[in-house]
Amino acid sequence: MIGTGILKGMAVTARNFVGSYFEKERLITVQYPEERTPLPENYRNFPILIYDNDPQAGLRCVACKICEKECPPQCIYIVKSDDKKPDYMGKPQFYPKVFDIDISVCMSCQICVEVCPFEAIKMDKDFELSKRERFDSLLLRREQLSKSNEYYHKIHPVEAAAVDKNLADAAAAAEAKKKAAAEAAAKVAAAKATAAKTTPVPPAAGSSASTSEASS
Repeated sequence: MIGTGILKGMAVTARNFVGSYFEKERLITVQYPEERTPLPENYRNFPILIYDNDPQAGLRCVACKICEKECPPQCIYIVKSDDKKPDYMGKPQFYPKVFDIDISVCMSCQICVEVCPFEAIKMDKDFELSKRERFDSLLLRREQLSKSNEYYHKIHPVEAAAVDKNLADAAAAAEAKKKAAAEAAAKVAAAKATAAKTTPVPPAAGSSASTSEASS
């Protein structure tokens, strides 16, 4: 019958309209900004840089520039440092002397997050980023992009917990590998020392001749 789809659509509209007076779940209008709907776990906006404990020494980014190369709109600009500094694990690493993201160009594709091998760049949930200026205010510097791991846990709790577990497992595996290498080196050194003690020292070249002369 012609018009059946329209009648069904109007029925759904009428049911939601009348039901909104009795059921809050049917309300589709939110009195923003006084009221805010909670954002889902997978919501993403623009990238941020994660640091552990300290914004300078704890920054996970080592300026490998993979995200800069893989970014489709080329909105990431990185300058690697000339020196190294200890990271949050105490290992000397390079760090980004400059790390800029132009959010006026960024399309929130999350490719930078997927290619980062150090879990250093993640997606933020902050969408209230309107500015009066058009250009420089939309260019976010390293200081503005740096967010703590606690903040990351707040906006993406499930994902952040999984990331922390992976980092802890990797650190434990590296420590176990280092310990095993140290034990193997110690065993080799001990074996060499034992072999040096048990191996007889051969007599000098002229010692046998002098002994025979003395006996005669």
